[in-house]
Amino acid sequence: MDGILLRDTATATDERFVDDYLLYLMARASHAVSTEFHSVLRKAGVSVPVWRVLATLSGSPGETVTGLAEACLLQQPTMTKLLDRMVRDGIVKRMPDQRDRRVVRIQMMPRGEQIVRDLLIAAKAHEAEVLSRFPSLDRLQLKQLLRAMMTKPPRTRRSATAIAA
Repeated sequence: MDGILLRDTATATDERFVDDYLLYLMARASHAVSTEFHSVLRKAGVSVPVWRVLATLSGSPGETVTGLAEACLLQQPTMTKLLDRMVRDGIVKRMPDQRDRRVVRIQMMPRGEQIVRDLLIAAKAHEAEVLSRFPSLDRLQLKQLLRAMMTKPPRTRRSATAIAA
């Protein structure tokens, strides 16, 4: 594969564990690529958590606070405080769910749509640039794999222990 270094793990005995550990490699790759885009956010004066909320709400009729917290990789109390600021700034609004009045949905306001419009274009361009670094990579297959990793039910503690034995 162009631009991708393939390693034989059997010969990597003098490396740190993390240097060939899938979860570490995924986290580091995400961090490296995300950091590139975060410079775009800084120039626009938008924090990463605000970007994540706006990107998640883009194309959505509204999300619950819990759903947003999960999608944005934030704890619910942190998300609530962030949404308080975003509501105060006129970026999002809280609305009661139409089917269950106990549930609150978060919707983007016109100001939020204005902020996110150019950032979505920049994010898509950044993604295309990152993927262009690996021309032989099947982009659809990569995204399918990542989605599957996110949705696959976790192994039970017992089966994980049995595998380790």
